[in-house]
Amino acid sequence: MLVLTRRLNQSIKIGDDIEITVIEVRGDQVRLGVAAPRDVSVHRKEIYLQIQQENRAASAAPDAASLDALGDALSQQGKTK
Repeated sequence: MLVLTRRLNQSIKIGDDIEITVIEVRGDQVRLGVAAPRDVSVHRKEIYLQIQQENRAASAAPDAASLDALGDALSQQGKTK
């Protein structure tokens, strides 16, 4: 892990497109500003981990009963049209 020391209003650059600036230091909290292209996702780590967990759960193979229920629902929907 690279460890850098920055003061208020100082920045670090990541590549050519990402800049992180120290906006405020208050007690044990630091506010950071992140300037990055719109196609780069920026999340707090706990949110990132939650998104990853939800993605894994969503991509898990459904059980046969769930597929049967979905098939029944779709077939009922087709009959009402």
